[in-house]
Parts: sequence; C-alpha cells; structure tokens
Amino acid sequence: MAKPFVHLHVHTKYSMLDGACHVKDLCRRAKELGMPALAMTDHGVMYGMVEFIKCCKEFDIKPIIGCEMYINGKGSRFDRNKDSPYQHLILLAETDEGYKNLARLNTIAHMEGFYYKPRIDKEVLRKHSKGLIALSACLAGEVNELLSEGKIDEAEKVAGEYVDIFGKNNFFLEMQDHGIPEQREMNKNLRVLMQRTGLRTVITNDVHYLYESHAEAHEVMLCIQTSTTMSDPKRMKYYGTQFYFKSREELEKVFPDDEACFDLTVEIAERCHASIEMNKIHFPSFALPEGFTSDKDYLIHLGLKGLARNYGFDPKNPETDFQRDLMKRFDYEIGVIEKTGFINYFLVVQDFVNYSLEHGIPVGPGRGSGAGSLLAYSLNITRIDPIRFDLIFERFLNPERVSMPDFDIDFCQTRREKTIQYVKE
Repeated sequence: MAKPFVHLHVHTKYSMLDGACHVKDLCRRAKELGMPALAMTDHGVMYGMVEFIKCCKEFDIKPIIGCEMYINGKGSRFDRNKDSPYQHLILLAETDEGYKNLARLNTIAHMEGFYYKPRIDKEVLRKHSKGLIALSACLAGEVNELLSEGKIDEAEKVAGEYVDIFGKNNFFLEMQDHGIPEQREMNKNLRVLMQRTGLRTVITNDVHYLYESHAEAHEVMLCIQTSTTMSDPKRMKYYGTQFYFKSREELEKVFPDDEACFDLTVEIAERCHASIEMNKIHFPSFALPEGFTSDKDYLIHLGLKGLARNYGFDPKNPETDFQRDLMKRFDYEIGVIEKTGFINYFLVVQDFVNYSLEHGIPVGPGRGSGAGSLLAYSLNITRIDPIRFDLIFERFLNPERVSMPDFDIDFCQTRREKTIQYVKE
C-alpha cells in the first residue's frame, strides 16, 4: 500500500488562465491516488472554495482551504510603482479563526493592495496571522527567491520574520523540483537553511494541470492570458512539463531521501480543520439602538408603534374585538418569524425601506406574498392593509417553509442607487 501524501500547493481553474485543473477531476484523481486530503491554493483568490469543499466531500477527501497570496515582502501593500515587487506565500487555514483571517487578508489584498495583483504586506499579515499555516511557496516565494540566488544569510533573516509572524510550528519551507536549474540551486541552499534554523520542510509540486499530457494545453492557456501565440519565442511559458498532479511515488524519484518531508504533508493536513457551514443563510446583523438588547424586543417595539399609527389604538390596551384580533394576528406573526429565524431579516428590510422614505426616494406599496404580513404593514415595508383585503400571512411565511421569504419592493428607478449604496454600507 502506498504511503500517504497530500498536495498542499494546487492551482485549479479558479487561478484564471493559469490553473487548468477542474475541481471535480482533481478530487477524483486525489481519490484514485489514495490521498486523504487536498489543498486548494489558487493565486490571490478564494472564490472556488465552495465548489472545492463540496467536491472533496463527494469523494470523501478532507478539504484544506488555502490561497497563494501575493505579498509585498519588502514594502507596503499601498506602494504603487513599477519597483514595487511582490512575492508568493502559501497560506492554509488551520482553524475556523484561520479561515476568517485568510478571507480577511484576501479582501484587504483586493480592496487596499491591488496593483496588477491583489497584494498584502507583512504589516497586515501580522494582524491576521492567527490560525494560519504558511509555506514558503515556489521560486517566486520571498525566502526561496533568495535561496535560488545563493543569498542564504538574507533568506535566513526573512525566514526568521515569517517565524516571528506565524510561530515556528506554523511556518514551513517548501521544496519543489520541476527540472528548473534555479530550483535545484534553491533546494541545495534550502537544505543548508534547514540545518541552520531547524525549520521543517514539505515536498510540494506546483500543480497547474492534472496530467503531464496536459502541459501543451496549459501553454495555450498561458498564451490566451498574455495575448501571445504559441509561435512567439518570447511568450510566457513554464519550464518543462512537470507541473502536474503527481503521486508520492513519482515525487519520491526526485526526492528519494526525504521521507520526513513527505510525511509532514500529512501531518499538516491533519492539523487543518477549518470548516465552512454550507446551506446556511449568513444574513447581516442589524445594529440595535441604545436601550435595546434583544432584536425581538426591538422588532415588537417598532411593530406596536406601527399598529398604533395605522389603526389608531393603543396596542397595549386593546378595547374592541377588532383590536384584540389584530393583536392575536400580530403576536402570531411575531412567533412564526422568531421560530423561522427571520427577526433580523425584518429589521434590516424595514431599515432600508424607511431610509428611502425619509430621504425622498419613492418606494412602491409592496407586491407579492409579503403584502399579507401585518407586521410588514406596521413596519412600513408594505403599505397595503392585509386586514382590509383579507390577505393571508402563511403565503409569505410559515413554520414549514424551508426557503427564505422575500419582499418584492420597488424603488424609484432614478434614485434607487442611493438605497443600494446604503444597503452596501
């Protein structure tokens, strides 16, 4: 039986026009090779994560959430000049907190550091390093680049920075061999660095396509990315045909004396247990005003004010049968909304509808099943009296409904951008 091994440096089709691995095929191949886990480390993006996690579960493989980040290791993510270089760094989410930090770093890279590539720097990395495992990446990694140039002392200093950021048990050197001469020089110096620092090393293959036979198709993809042709001798191309999803046996032929480095990939995979809840709605939290600690209490408070305004009575002291029936309907709707978990949803929707009304942005009276809600009428979400028109609340929401309800609301075509901006903020 083959010894286990886990690929920790893998690019899928989500590394746009650079990775050629379709996610399902990748997971199927990992399963065929008996790999217990698999990492996804696309260039500067994480938007393939959901498909990746689902496919891994389908093939009973542990998913490891990661990203190959672009880092301005020598400067700031805010630098905007041609002399502002970037290096590569593999980050893997070890814990749920690590996943959140990885997502945060990825967002910062796009929102603050984007200059040709989405970049971070060591300042922001220090703030959001908890729960992450880092690998020194490929030849373009900061440590490995120095090693390939024979600058072992400088590489040791930089490696020390990353150890300081992540901790010695969370930063690992990465050794690859795709037949590139500079890579072999790097590996020779990397072994010296290992002896000097005691840092542990993993064997990886910089996977960009699934099989060796896909190398030429990958070259065509790179031509599309760089707007060149296969006949151009100066085109961007990868050295050789070794950037594919290799088995441990294939890699052992290149690294015959590094069993511990192979085994370490499995150890790291076992440590990574970040999880993402699937099929759950992650709705924004409504910020309660001062004096309220419960979203239900605040929703009731707003609803009762609306009842008093719309029907002209004190909801705390209903005097007629009609008023008492209104309160029964109101309490029933509150109960269903609480049971189905949509209190926060009502608070958020009433907030941006009332914002629009207060800022002179015309809002439609409401349409669809949402108009059957007495609470929605009381909150100004709709302005159609469901009692007068004998509308049914259960068409909109009931305890058996599994999908999220939605209000159909029309906003003025010429001014709704202001509402959309408010919702974004």
